[in-house]
Amino acid sequence: MVVEPVVYGASERPPRGDYRRAGADYTCAQDYAAYTAQAHDTYRRLYARQEALLPGLACHEFIAALPSLGAKDRIPRFEEVNERLSRASGWEIVAVPGLIPEVPFFTLLANRKFPVTDWIRTPQEFDYIVEPDVFHDLFGHVSLLFNPVFADYVQRYGEGGLKAHQLGACEQLSRLYWYTIEFGLIAQAGGVRAYGAGILSSSGELNYAVTSPEPNRIQLDLQRAMRTRYKIDSYQQSYFVIDSFEQLFGMTAPDFSPLYDRVKNLSDIAANALQAGDKLIQR
Repeated sequence: MVVEPVVYGASERPPRGDYRRAGADYTCAQDYAAYTAQAHDTYRRLYARQEALLPGLACHEFIAALPSLGAKDRIPRFEEVNERLSRASGWEIVAVPGLIPEVPFFTLLANRKFPVTDWIRTPQEFDYIVEPDVFHDLFGHVSLLFNPVFADYVQRYGEGGLKAHQLGACEQLSRLYWYTIEFGLIAQAGGVRAYGAGILSSSGELNYAVTSPEPNRIQLDLQRAMRTRYKIDSYQQSYFVIDSFEQLFGMTAPDFSPLYDRVKNLSDIAANALQAGDKLIQR
């Protein structure tokens, strides 16, 4: 069985990655021997650049968890990461050839397995890449899976995704993923800090999201986030802010079915718009 690649958003080229290596669940073996010296050097340079930017911009939990990721000077072996990750939170990472469809993605998360793209960007894409690569997934996403509360939230999101698929509400739930797991901010002593992987793995957006006066920073409200469109090809125009991971976990405990029904009867909100009732968070 050959699984088909998937595309989210708009792209002028087909998805990258060899999907012939993938099984029915879209996972594959990490072909570690295929990494070149240049690939390892790209990972090393990306890691060094982002690590230097973290103080004062990344949340405390991320900074505390990052050393558990392991090697900085090369692409880590997934089995080495899993030895530490399974002890910390009961999660493991699995290799995938690239973006995967919603149901396999949700199923993996619900079973505490995080899909990590196993290829890395080219040197020409050092500053910007359209699709997530191994650096984005490991540095941005996997680091916080060492935090048990956040790890539980990601599993709950996967379980909720399977329900949302049955209810035809994946678009609404995907916006929550975007505005929390990918581009979330958290209020901490000293000001807002980043916890979303899309921010933490971007040298430009990390500083912009936390310090720029341009974007809206809005206290997270589930219905508001599920109605809000987002940008896939530029810095975000609005970010949603939580008080703690415990708060985020508690907010997502109830059944979302009534919430989906309400949101489907309401209009979308533009990515840069403010609404009456929005609680803006000052830097």
